[in-house]
Amino acid sequence: MTVRIQLVRFALVGAANTGTYYAFYLLLLTRLPYVASHLVASGLSMIGSFFLNSWFTYRTRPTWRKFLLFPLTNAANLVITTVGVYLLVDVLHLGSRYAPLIAAGGAVPITFLVSRAIMLPRDPARDLPRDPAGDPAPAGSPGHGSAAATAPAEPAGNGR
Repeated sequence: MTVRIQLVRFALVGAANTGTYYAFYLLLLTRLPYVASHLVASGLSMIGSFFLNSWFTYRTRPTWRKFLLFPLTNAANLVITTVGVYLLVDVLHLGSRYAPLIAAGGAVPITFLVSRAIMLPRDPARDLPRDPAGDPAPAGSPGHGSAAATAPAEPAGNGR
């Protein structure tokens, strides 16, 4: 799957997540104070967003490690949108009513990159040294990893 498709799916999940958050918020608001409603709705929509991004956006298996790191995407979004709103309103003198929407749109690509780094496994091929043609250097060639990486493996079943 291409990064472009993942980005589109990420935006769709974000739209669904916003709707889910707002529906939970309104439902909880009938029984809880607004701050409690906001916090519970945010937590529930973040859990939903995690699973939707795992299964739909990145087609990857959810793990506890990813689940525990996933709130970093929301932290990144909060920082970017807060700075964006400040710049749009106080520096560029745009209206405060629409600044959050513009800032949120600007945060999507960066939040996507943070989310992608958390949700997708590292690609070891990307970390290999490259020969001048751009191809990964063959194992055992000069410049390919450390001596430990090119040393022969110990035989299995050595009793350790």
